[in-house]
Amino acid sequence: MDSLNSLIDGFGTALTPMNLLWAAIGVLLGTAIGVLPGIGPAMAVALLLPVTYGLDPTGAFIMFAGIYYGAMFGGSTTSILLNTPGESAAVVAAIEGNPMAKAGRGAQALAAAAIGHFAGGMIGTILLVVLAPTVASLAIGIGAPDYFAIMVLAFIAVTSVLGASRIRGIASLLIGLTIGLVGLDQMTGQQRLTFGSLQLADGVDVVIVAVGLFAIGEALWVAAHLRRSTGKPIPVGRPWLGRADLKRTWKPWLRGPAIGFPFGAIPAGGAEIPTFLSYVTEKRLSKHRDQFGKGAIEGVAGPEAAASASAAGTLVSMLTLGLPTTAVAAVMLAAFQQYGIQPGPLLFEREPELVWGLIASLFVGMVLLLALNLPLAPVWAKLLRIPRPYLYAGILFFAAVGAYAVGGESLDLVILLVIGLIGFGMRRYGLPVLPAVIGVILGPAAEQQLRRALQISDGSVTGLVNTPFSVTVYVIVVLIVAWPLIGRLIARLRGDRKTAEKSRTVGGG
Repeated sequence: MDSLNSLIDGFGTALTPMNLLWAAIGVLLGTAIGVLPGIGPAMAVALLLPVTYGLDPTGAFIMFAGIYYGAMFGGSTTSILLNTPGESAAVVAAIEGNPMAKAGRGAQALAAAAIGHFAGGMIGTILLVVLAPTVASLAIGIGAPDYFAIMVLAFIAVTSVLGASRIRGIASLLIGLTIGLVGLDQMTGQQRLTFGSLQLADGVDVVIVAVGLFAIGEALWVAAHLRRSTGKPIPVGRPWLGRADLKRTWKPWLRGPAIGFPFGAIPAGGAEIPTFLSYVTEKRLSKHRDQFGKGAIEGVAGPEAAASASAAGTLVSMLTLGLPTTAVAAVMLAAFQQYGIQPGPLLFEREPELVWGLIASLFVGMVLLLALNLPLAPVWAKLLRIPRPYLYAGILFFAAVGAYAVGGESLDLVILLVIGLIGFGMRRYGLPVLPAVIGVILGPAAEQQLRRALQISDGSVTGLVNTPFSVTVYVIVVLIVAWPLIGRLIARLRGDRKTAEKSRTVGGG
């Protein structure tokens, strides 16, 4: 009941004319940027982060929420129309959406994606309202050993599920942790990796890291592989769904959030895994399996609903634990820190107007997203005609302006370029970007919690595992690390058993 009353107060905040305007601008900008090839929600939020510095925190985060959801929808739009996913979570949408577009059913694919985002976002946000205060109240009793264990879980999970190999995931994480070490030691005041520069004593701003790795790294990577394209955008037409399409899509719209929300809320969840799981689930349950790979509308509806619900799930961990589970959440956490606000168990008590206004704005943003994007789909298709050289030149310009706006120091531009080159190198060698961003965000906090736990236990390592919660988390970490080895062992034992059975059969014959 308290949550419902708080949510009603949140709607009072979110529905003020100015906050409603920020939500609409966020949805519009997010979709416009997300619809462009190679630009996902994380880059959209990172690019537009400096724009919100003049706003009050509530208005800024309402705008961020609009950008987040708008960019997710934009990513699926370009995925469906041009087979060019705007972000990793939109990859699945291209599998069935692009064949539908080629068959002249792009309008139906876009409508299935838009309504899927609406349904998934609504269901996910309702779960956020129900679960977030409970998680926050439980998290108040979490101590330094528990927080450190959670962060270790985030590090291990994010390096295990992303990228081509665990080694590359760990390498990316180490890059982020190293960047996070730059500046003064929070406990001793000792300079670390500053190379004698006083400007680096405060560390490297997370916004510069995010913009450098995402925007600059992507722009340099595209420039290095630019090819002239003669393909023309496919006409979109008017998005609508017939009775037969609705019959095939309403169940996937409801199943998607059940898969997406839990994965969004856990460390290193994100939308990539649940979208693939949703696609596999719909393929198994569909009566039209023969159409999969050729343009099955269920393969668009389910994964898009899962992606949107996972976005709401990420906010549970970010708001209640201060734990970013995706790149977007990491950038939003950086934005909270810019305003001097620390997400965590006490956030709901200290900043109730901001938190519940933000949650209420998610509902408002979903409605605005559906209302704006169904009729504007043909306009987004025209944005895709911008030549890539001009497009990425614009990205470089806005990234540089944004980085300079953070601190007003010319050195920030040099750091931005250096980190952009690191981002380019990571893409060249197949290193995922998210572990690096997570390392920059959580690295200093993990170090602080580790040292606090060791101080409490007088330097004894047992101080890290002296609570039931931390022991449980470390057991999960061990399972994540050992699971591939266990899987190989089981497969080998099965193979040996089959070989033994064959030899017996041959011997008996």
